[in-house]
Amino acid sequence: MKIILPLMLIFLTGCAAATPLAGKSLAATTKLPATPTQPALRDLGPAPELTNTIWINTDTPLRLANLRGKVVLLEMWTFDCINCRHTIPTLNSWYNTYSSQGLVIIGNHFPEFPVEADLNNLKQAVQELEIQYPVAQDNQGVTWNAYQNRFWPTMYLIDKASHIRYIQIGEGGYAITEAAIQELLAAKN
Repeated sequence: MKIILPLMLIFLTGCAAATPLAGKSLAATTKLPATPTQPALRDLGPAPELTNTIWINTDTPLRLANLRGKVVLLEMWTFDCINCRHTIPTLNSWYNTYSSQGLVIIGNHFPEFPVEADLNNLKQAVQELEIQYPVAQDNQGVTWNAYQNRFWPTMYLIDKASHIRYIQIGEGGYAITEAAIQELLAAKN
């Protein structure tokens, strides 16, 4: 019984960070909207800059400062997390549908296990999972910590002025997230 309860908690909560973070998470301040057609797009403040140096599926490192005027979906993920794997087909679909309209999707890969920290393993996972959008390796958790993130997967929608406007923790909520993407893409600034 002592072993079953912790395992049930892990199963029910999905992937979670191995190390607790100090301070209050941005994700903790976000409430889910009442209906899938009305995303809660509050301004949660400026998005921390991306400082990752190792990237896959792009020739140069991406920086939010260079992406102003575009909507950015930043997903915190790791390749052995089943919940993260479940989000990838939807992210690929959004990439195909909205990238020509100004959506940039970035996968920030923060490993949970040592095997996930190996760049060759990450490259192989990106290929096997057919990820089409840029992926940043974040082995030291610099971006993960800058966003005060605590869960895999978590999606941050960043508006054209580089402010966080929406957070989705865990898989699912796809209709709400897509409505938020559409609203941010349609916004003038």
